[in-house]
Amino acid sequence: MNYTPPYEDKTKRKMPKMTPQRLWSIVLIAAALIVVLAILGGSWYTVDDKQEAVVTTFGRVTNVTGAGMHFKIPFIQQVKKVDVNVSHKIYIGYRPDSEAFIEDESKMITGDFNIVNVDFFVEYKISDPEKYLYASADPDGILTNLIQSQIRNVIGSTEVDKVLTTGKNEIQTQVKELVTAELEQYDIGLMLTDVKIQDSEPPNQSVIEAFKEVETAIQTAEKVINQAKAYQNSKLPEAKAEADKLIQNAEYIKRNRINEATKQIAMFEAMYAEYALNPDITRTRMYYEMISEVLPGVKLYVDASGGDTQKLLPLESFVGGGAE
Repeated sequence: MNYTPPYEDKTKRKMPKMTPQRLWSIVLIAAALIVVLAILGGSWYTVDDKQEAVVTTFGRVTNVTGAGMHFKIPFIQQVKKVDVNVSHKIYIGYRPDSEAFIEDESKMITGDFNIVNVDFFVEYKISDPEKYLYASADPDGILTNLIQSQIRNVIGSTEVDKVLTTGKNEIQTQVKELVTAELEQYDIGLMLTDVKIQDSEPPNQSVIEAFKEVETAIQTAEKVINQAKAYQNSKLPEAKAEADKLIQNAEYIKRNRINEATKQIAMFEAMYAEYALNPDITRTRMYYEMISEVLPGVKLYVDASGGDTQKLLPLESFVGGGAE
């Protein structure tokens, strides 16, 4: 009789007993995997096209990188990204979400001791990310203070009429030049790109209306001047054409008179040459020609019989007009 062993359910086999040594090995392997992944993940960084990255090694700046993917040493090198190709904005005297003046920033005294409210919009960029991060604790705050200081400096030396009407462009240019010069001295990695006056008003409403009328009058004057210039420009070609015509006509007359004078000179020289050859005959001929020109209707009778050949005889009244 054959013996058949009982069926053994393999699913009921006991799992190996988890010993402390085995658990410790699993923990070490997991920790090693985490460290490897962290090292691999921390070895690369990406910079977009609007940024530059400042790399420090043990706290000292060792590199500045542009757009793209770059390698770094994990845990030793640190990376700080800075938006360099982005226009940063500063609002002085107002905020975009409010129409009211912020009087602590906007109220100023002009050069002729009037009070005005002026607000500015400023744009700037980061020109040097390393200096921006490490040359000062608050470069944006420094720039804001510089702008406010120079704005009050320029407004304080400008008459109120110019502040409110025609001098805005000049004020903007002066503020930008002064702040740019200060930034070069501070060297904090910032570059000013634009300064604009958003609005300028006196604090009193009646004065506001008066200056608005002045501004309207100035604009009307500019419009009339532009119209006059347009009319002038439309007439100038016609006037130049007429002037050219007159000049050409004068040149034509000049050439004709020169040619006529040249002709007369040539005739005189030819006549003089003949006169030099036969002075008596030439003198007599010239005399008769002169008489004919001075007395165009008179007939001239010449006695060729040996008498005085230069005697004028008005004989028509005696001979009945038939003698010659």
